[in-house]
Amino acid sequence: ARRPTPVVMVSSHTREGAEATIRALALGAVDFVAKPSGPISLNMHVTRDELVAKVKAAATATPRVRSTAPAAPAFSAREKMQALSGLRRQMAAGEQPPRRLVVIGCSTGGPGALHQIIPRLPADLPAGVLVVQHMPPGFTRSLAQRLDELSPIVVKEAEAGDRVRAGLVLVAPGGYHMTVDADGRIALDQGPPVHGVRPAVDVTFESVVPVWKERLVGVILTGMGYDGAKGMARLRKAGGWTIAEDASTCVVYGMPRVVVEMGAAQEVLPVHRIADAITRAVGEGES
Repeated sequence: ARRPTPVVMVSSHTREGAEATIRALALGAVDFVAKPSGPISLNMHVTRDELVAKVKAAATATPRVRSTAPAAPAFSAREKMQALSGLRRQMAAGEQPPRRLVVIGCSTGGPGALHQIIPRLPADLPAGVLVVQHMPPGFTRSLAQRLDELSPIVVKEAEAGDRVRAGLVLVAPGGYHMTVDADGRIALDQGPPVHGVRPAVDVTFESVVPVWKERLVGVILTGMGYDGAKGMARLRKAGGWTIAEDASTCVVYGMPRVVVEMGAAQEVLPVHRIADAITRAVGEGES
């Protein structure tokens, strides 16, 4: 609290290691490196280049150890049960995908940003939500579970065949690109990395923009590189709504900066205002 310092976690792939890593990222750690062979890895040289690159990146990052943003509103177990019941009703009735869809893309600093956005989304959000966070296999499930515990809206790691549903957040699994077909069904693949990453935000945008068009909301949060910028430009041209995180709250002002410089961002907001902007954009009460 007195001396905010960039932190890079070194984590095992175990469930306990993944959970600890997600907690650390939510509290302000800049990034993490997965141990190559479990809790006791005697071959850390395998990750040398990745570790060096992430330490150098962390040295230029702005650590967000504490946030002055108001806490997300509390919710009851009853609200969560109602959200789950609503999803089950949608599935039992064979309902079509919701009219509106939200795609959130992020990289370095993303887990902390997501912890300030997803818990603020209402359980009855009249839109489906897709999250593409640059992350290796083994960690996105813990991220989704942690967000689900903290949020009135339902959050889960996406699986092939899942359907986009109103009030459901699907997190792309680490190591897989996530796409959506015209029926709102999720597909996963391990095609070549795009922009050096998998999952890539632009891959998801490429599949959803032609279908949802003006009914789509795109959000790009903190992160290095330029993944998602092309998709946001296509989305804005198609009539959708685009939001980029403001530099003042980004751990790394890379991905949002490219979106802003391209003129593809219709709103540029600090992270604690983005959930309200999403809710407003999809239109409360619209289904």
